[in-house]
Amino acid sequence: MELASRFTHQKPSGMVRVFQAIEKMNDVLNLSIGEPDFVTEPDIVEAGAKGALEGFTHYPPLQGFFDVREAACAYWERHHGYKSSPENVYISVGGLHIPWLAFGALLNPGDEVMLIEPYFTPYEAQIRGNGGVPVAVRTREENNFAPSLDELRAAATPRTRGIILNYPGNPSGRVPTRKQLEEIAEFVEERDMFVLSDEIYESMVFTGKHECFANLPGMKERTLLASGVSKSHCMTGWRLGYVFAPQNVINTMCVLSSFQTYGVNTLSQKAAAYAMNTQDEKVKARAKIFGERMKMVEGRLNLMKGVKCHAAEGAFYLFPSISGTGLTSEEFTWRLLNEAHVAVLPGSAFGETGEGYIRIACTQSMEALRESMDKMEEFCRRL
Repeated sequence: MELASRFTHQKPSGMVRVFQAIEKMNDVLNLSIGEPDFVTEPDIVEAGAKGALEGFTHYPPLQGFFDVREAACAYWERHHGYKSSPENVYISVGGLHIPWLAFGALLNPGDEVMLIEPYFTPYEAQIRGNGGVPVAVRTREENNFAPSLDELRAAATPRTRGIILNYPGNPSGRVPTRKQLEEIAEFVEERDMFVLSDEIYESMVFTGKHECFANLPGMKERTLLASGVSKSHCMTGWRLGYVFAPQNVINTMCVLSSFQTYGVNTLSQKAAAYAMNTQDEKVKARAKIFGERMKMVEGRLNLMKGVKCHAAEGAFYLFPSISGTGLTSEEFTWRLLNEAHVAVLPGSAFGETGEGYIRIACTQSMEALRESMDKMEEFCRRL
């Protein structure tokens, strides 16, 4: 069967190729997957089951149940002082559904969207899939992998329409300062742009506090604030995200979703509402565990030959430089996997800025992480 021409040259990303290789191997210590190792709390599962028993087994509202949107609003106001209303919330099929619908609603053919390197790989394909043009903005590690005002201005063209932010960052785990966010906001305002701010890791900030971009002066009306329950509440398999946005954008996203998914799983919604309303202390406790894991791994990495790792800041990712080993990101990743059976991701999978780095997800037990570091240390010693 012949594929559509737009897909004939589509190849798996560096991230996907690692995932596919792991599936064919045994005894791999997997530090490549950005998924909490904790299972969903039993009372959250019970809330989903209760929804089924109460008859929530029919088509849901396209925008999501009102109580779920209320819970999202309450969660963000409670944790970050961000105020919104349920009318300005859309419940999505996981966090990845949000950029797709957002770009469908906002982009005209040829519109450019800025991607801050290193960036979460699917963003690029989502922009292209909606007729847009991704424009990579190179950054520097010494600047937190955050763009300067000059770097943003240099990358802008008359076709620049929007920018994607993601912090704490995937893959870098870095957190921009308030001043850096204010510079981005200044640029956004002077260029009259929209912002898709992916803050899915908002609950995992280990230095300072999470700064909500939409809270900056003048940014609320320009910002689509995306988040979800996958990371904070260990609900990746429930596939539920949400976005706060201006009313006209929400309305269009609802229309577009009616052609694709016709709403989000009802039982996931009921579980998510319960989770956002009741689990604050457990979210904090898990974040503390991830922070302890990252600090241990960071310390081990900095003892390895040819490896340097910045202090853990947020999410559950570390992004150490391996350039001192003399290997490229791809070479290091594949040799580590094949020779030591430890899986990480090559930094080059996240844009050119990522070359010379690897992404490590501290999403395994402390015991598994220590074993992984033992094997990686021995691997580096042999190089």
